[in-house]
Amino acid sequence: MGPAADRGQETTGIEVAEAFKNVIKSKTVLITGVSPKSLGESTALAIARHRPAKLILASRTESKLQQVADGIAQVDSSLEVELIVINLSSQADIHDAAGKVRALTDRLDILINNAAVVTSARGETTEGIELQFGTNHVGHHLLTSLLMPLLLAGAEASGEPGTTRIVNVSSLGYRLSPIRFHDYNFEGKPVPPEEEPPAGIPSHMKPDAAAGRPYYAFTAYGQSKTANMLHAVALKEKLSCKGIQAFAVHPGSIWTDLSRNLSEEDLKIIEGTSTFWKDQDQGCATTIAAAFDPDLCGAKQAFLSDCHLEDVAEYAKDSVIAEKLWQLSEELTGESAKL
Repeated sequence: MGPAADRGQETTGIEVAEAFKNVIKSKTVLITGVSPKSLGESTALAIARHRPAKLILASRTESKLQQVADGIAQVDSSLEVELIVINLSSQADIHDAAGKVRALTDRLDILINNAAVVTSARGETTEGIELQFGTNHVGHHLLTSLLMPLLLAGAEASGEPGTTRIVNVSSLGYRLSPIRFHDYNFEGKPVPPEEEPPAGIPSHMKPDAAAGRPYYAFTAYGQSKTANMLHAVALKEKLSCKGIQAFAVHPGSIWTDLSRNLSEEDLKIIEGTSTFWKDQDQGCATTIAAAFDPDLCGAKQAFLSDCHLEDVAEYAKDSVIAEKLWQLSEELTGESAKL
């Protein structure tokens, strides 16, 4: 494909991976949320074409992981692929999975935090954290912290600052909510105006404790996606000096198995949110650009959409808010990253 300026909403992951094939070669890559008909699958398949040293695929269901591994074998049967079963809504399970990763490799070059859940009904993680925040952000925060020694080893071994990367798959759905520090669990506690959904969000798309609706699915999803972005901001500030870059990405509007737990009413809302729907290959393009584009080695911004850096609302990029979320995440996990 042509220069970076030519990349846009129709660019495919296969095209981006081809452009950066020399960067992908010999990298050890871990991707969460890998299952058939998912962005994790398309991301793994595009990377697998270009001789990474090792692909570590992580997801909840071993049989689904194996289906993706079988597809990769058709691309390159000699490629080393490792499968890790992980439930990101259980911190004990995350600790167990991280231990298995450490037994497989002494370094990580690329960590792609791709897994996510969206659900119309309020749920909780094993630890009692609201399910979308607890899985999409807190689970990935913990996993990233536990794998930090491998990422630091990758950065030291590469000798090329900024090529070791952490990529969080976020969404422009972040626009639906900042972090609700006073009620991140959606228990109906009062929150200050700056933690409410931004102006312009319809009243029927907001929590309303007074009306007996302390939880709303898309507000919870928006909070978790804002958290993915702030996590990248904090990682960038803490790790740039150690040769590690961090980004959050918007994959675009795309139908995947992610929507399987939404009600018919919520599915109809999503149907009206975009005029351009990407396929799976187009949906992984920005993730692959964030992971491998050499031009991003010194980038100050943390968010990409359609393969390009993009500015975002202040509540999703403010370093003070990012640090506040970091501290909350460490409290919720009882784990401090060894930086």
